[in-house]
Amino acid sequence: MNTARTQTDGRRVLVIGLDMGDGRLIRTWMKQGALPNLAAMTETGTWLDLESTAEILHTSTWPSFATGCLPGRHGVYYPFQPAPGFQTAQPIRSDQYARPTLWSIASDHGKRCIAYDVPETFPETDYRGRAVFEWGVWAWYGERASQPATLIEQIEQRFGPYPLKMEAKQLGLKFPEPRSLEKRLIASVEHKRQSLQWLLDAEPWDLAVAVFGETHPAGHYLWPKNSFGPEDREASAFAPMLNVYVAIDNAIGELRRSAGDAELIIVSGDGVRPNHCGWHLLPDILDRLGYTVAPAAGGGSDPAARSGSLLSRIKASLPPSARRWIADRLPMSLRDKIGASLQAARTDWSRSRAFTLPTDLEGYVRINLKGREPQGIVEPGEPYRALCQEIKADLEKLKNTTTGEAAVKKVWVRNEVFPGEAQEYLPDLIVVWNDSAPIESISGPSIGTIAQPSPDPRTGTHSPLGFLLAHGPGVAAGRHGSARLIDVAPTVLRLLGIDGASGADGVATPALVAESPTASTSSH
Repeated sequence: MNTARTQTDGRRVLVIGLDMGDGRLIRTWMKQGALPNLAAMTETGTWLDLESTAEILHTSTWPSFATGCLPGRHGVYYPFQPAPGFQTAQPIRSDQYARPTLWSIASDHGKRCIAYDVPETFPETDYRGRAVFEWGVWAWYGERASQPATLIEQIEQRFGPYPLKMEAKQLGLKFPEPRSLEKRLIASVEHKRQSLQWLLDAEPWDLAVAVFGETHPAGHYLWPKNSFGPEDREASAFAPMLNVYVAIDNAIGELRRSAGDAELIIVSGDGVRPNHCGWHLLPDILDRLGYTVAPAAGGGSDPAARSGSLLSRIKASLPPSARRWIADRLPMSLRDKIGASLQAARTDWSRSRAFTLPTDLEGYVRINLKGREPQGIVEPGEPYRALCQEIKADLEKLKNTTTGEAAVKKVWVRNEVFPGEAQEYLPDLIVVWNDSAPIESISGPSIGTIAQPSPDPRTGTHSPLGFLLAHGPGVAAGRHGSARLIDVAPTVLRLLGIDGASGADGVATPALVAESPTASTSSH
């Protein structure tokens, strides 16, 4: 064993995240003997089902994991978010986090830390450890970077470029060739394992947090279409996904053996389910309900509005296949600018009380609030609250025309579930769809019928089912239970002897900390 990893005092914790890693698949394949390393950890460790923020905001999971806080406290959930003082969604800023990450807190307490490819996180000014950002994550929220700045260059020099060579926003609406994707994902898993092992061997460490992002595109593009799980398909349909998970299992086995007496925690904030969502219909629904009002013909005197109106007419004149072809080939920055222009062009802010925000799963609604949006018209206080309830009631009446079932499972009102100092960076209403069947046509008493096939080609999408698997000298054997995703950060800090870190919504999980060393009581 490398002495650089053993000359440390106290307990060490290695946290391995699986981005969109599906616990239900893992349990199925463990029983079949396909994932022996994870199965061995489960037999001698603790498995916890995690209640996750993915139930409401699917892309809020990693910020919630990293901070131990709910989205209303940390304020991060998507690459393009609303922000006070802006009329439409803006690219997320690297300084937008309202709470520190667990590795930053541990670093402040003198722990030697590594953070590698934790999605939706950014460099932190006062962090004194080693960190890599946006190297092998699926959706880039910022720029590739590292702390120290030369670290990412060293990884590329030693191990070559990250093999996947594709990213969510660059891929856009294209669907990758599945066999090629499978091979690239397996190669990428091995690249991540080798480079992570090098980071662990290079210098002593107390806390290392690294995420395998390969399970994320596997879930989107290798999930069998319209499947609800392996029980309703032949095994061969899930073979490409299984091969990626076998590579993950092998990587975890190697890392577990080399980590020695470190506590090893495997965690995922969400899983996979069939992609049956109705987000693409929500703008038309708000139009029909009268919450979003289009400008009068002619676009008014505003040059930007007239330009946007022209773009809208051009877009409307093209068949969906042509629009999709063009969107796939535009540079990302230009596509974002065009999208913002189209949003502004289709909205008369002086008469619109609510509007949609960018999404790829849930439906996000923003109230045009006076004092927050520059052109806001809805009064704060009771008028705001009453409008949220009115929209919620209207949306929950909608039906999936094909099945006759409710199209919407639930509409969440943000400040009822995610209060906090950063809540104004979140949507005001979050629409969770009833995904028991595809949603291509919606009807309701006030809208008639709105029909349009989804432009999203992905066969799988996010489920709210998270899990944690822990193994190590201080972890009880064979336990099963439950916890919350926001409990993971306080638990990891408690394992390191750090307690009382202020501001967390989560608490340390007793199942994993009963035998931890005496904790300090200092706060961050």
